[in-house]
Amino acid sequence: MKKSLLVPIMLALAALTAGCNTMEGMGEDIERGGQKIQREAR
Repeated sequence: MKKSLLVPIMLALAALTAGCNTMEGMGEDIERGGQKIQREAR
């Protein structure tokens, strides 16, 4: 992987994991996002 892509990806992952304190919290956030997409698609 190119170095220029690695840094933004790592920063994004750090921001995501800092935003939700636990893996369970992250799963809930992803689930809510999926539900919103489903509602908008109808």
